[in-house]
Amino acid sequence: MAKPGLSAAVLLLLLGFLSVSSVHADTLLSAPLNVTIRELEVNSAVVTWEILEGDPVIGFAITQQKKDVRMLRFIQEVNTTTRSCALWDLDEDTEYIVHVQSISMGGSSPPSQPVLFRTPKESEKMASKSPDEVMMEEVGQAAQLRAGELIIIVVVLIMWAGVIALFCRQYDIIKDNEPNNNKDKAKNSSECSTPEHPQGGLLRSNV
Repeated sequence: MAKPGLSAAVLLLLLGFLSVSSVHADTLLSAPLNVTIRELEVNSAVVTWEILEGDPVIGFAITQQKKDVRMLRFIQEVNTTTRSCALWDLDEDTEYIVHVQSISMGGSSPPSQPVLFRTPKESEKMASKSPDEVMMEEVGQAAQLRAGELIIIVVVLIMWAGVIALFCRQYDIIKDNEPNNNKDKAKNSSECSTPEHPQGGLLRSNV
């Protein structure tokens, strides 16, 4: 027959194990689901995912790497409820592998299933565009060029207006100074003249 003290100790140990297991089960996160690559461009892409309802997720972590290359890029963000992330600075015509993990106060979830995608070539991206998209881009570029030309014309006109205004101001100053110069010349002429000769010259006697 088992001793009462030993039975109580075994019971307490079992209850403690069950409580720890229940807490661990509550904090364990599920891996993100339906990881998808959207808006795939030559040098960028957007990864989206879903989580199970009720998971206490406070952020995410993404690992991105080129296929057959060990170097990783790690992206992590917390205090957010977003379910998407932009991938930037990608190389064209290159295969990448992406994993997504959810983050909670208790830790991180297991990584999602890997997603493999390839960025397109620049030529392929241009070829895949419809004529309307190409036309819209050309119209946008033409509008930008026209706006730049208009800005240059306005700047040149402003500069010319400033030059003309400066010239007119200098001309007015010169014109205002002309009467004073004439008065000074007349004054100097009257001071140099003599009674015998009003023009200031000396009389000569003919011998």
